[in-house]
Amino acid sequence: MKGIILAAGSGTRLYPITKSTSKQLIPVYDKPMIYYPLSVLMEAGIKDILIITNSGDLEKFKSLLGNGTNFEINIEYIIQPTPDGVAQALILGENFIGNDICAMILGDNIFCGDNLGNELKTALVEAKNGKATIFGYKVKDPERFGVLEIDNNNKVLSVEEKPQHPKSNYAITGLYVYPKGVSEKAKKIKPSKRGELEITSLNDMYLKDGLLHARLLKKGYMWFDTGTFDSLLEASNIIKYVQKASNKLVGSPELIAYKNKWINNEELLKLANDMKKNSYGEALFKIVDNKKNN
Repeated sequence: MKGIILAAGSGTRLYPITKSTSKQLIPVYDKPMIYYPLSVLMEAGIKDILIITNSGDLEKFKSLLGNGTNFEINIEYIIQPTPDGVAQALILGENFIGNDICAMILGDNIFCGDNLGNELKTALVEAKNGKATIFGYKVKDPERFGVLEIDNNNKVLSVEEKPQHPKSNYAITGLYVYPKGVSEKAKKIKPSKRGELEITSLNDMYLKDGLLHARLLKKGYMWFDTGTFDSLLEASNIIKYVQKASNKLVGSPELIAYKNKWINNEELLKLANDMKKNSYGEALFKIVDNKKNN
């Protein structure tokens, strides 16, 4: 199974913060934004990950993450020449995906919830059976997002991109799981009025084929689309609160690699040592200390 993180785009809604760097490299509380979507994929056991970015930010991502060996995963990179829509990522990543199933997550989406890894694992099983999965989250302003309409049995009735009159309050989050052959399907999408290959159009194809499943993230989950100053600040404050209250790190690839037994005590301590002067590094040191004491 493969994972894709879409981290391209110009991030103009966050200017001047993103005028000189990628949105996915700016901090959300104590770690770079891209750590959060990366952690979601790793939590589901995905070790082969493609990061799609633009030419100006490519070397910055490589400087931060390298080829993934620090976390015992494989990270590859590809450039999106122009921002022509989310679904374009699945075309650009065709060779990477190959004949495999694929989970894709937007680089500016932050999820918080203890069981999200299992939710994603379940969706990956569905993908092996030929079904696509989208994840819904209840919001107050659904007109800003793709919207999911479901019946009382959670059957998907429709998907719409930023409708003026939403049929529900369930936004389609930036986390998607697709069966093999998704790249060929994405190639059939016609550009929207915005000139983009809309991910909603791809999801609608699966819906019409009777192969679209929805998983709703309800109690115990939080989701942030960090495309505005307010949502960015809110996400940082919530992450800070959750970490302080639970004494657990959220969105930490080092921790997940350790929990998955991809890295051992010594390897985690080596990663923590680079950050020994801040609270993030201290939290990683404590993880090893607590395990030794138990």
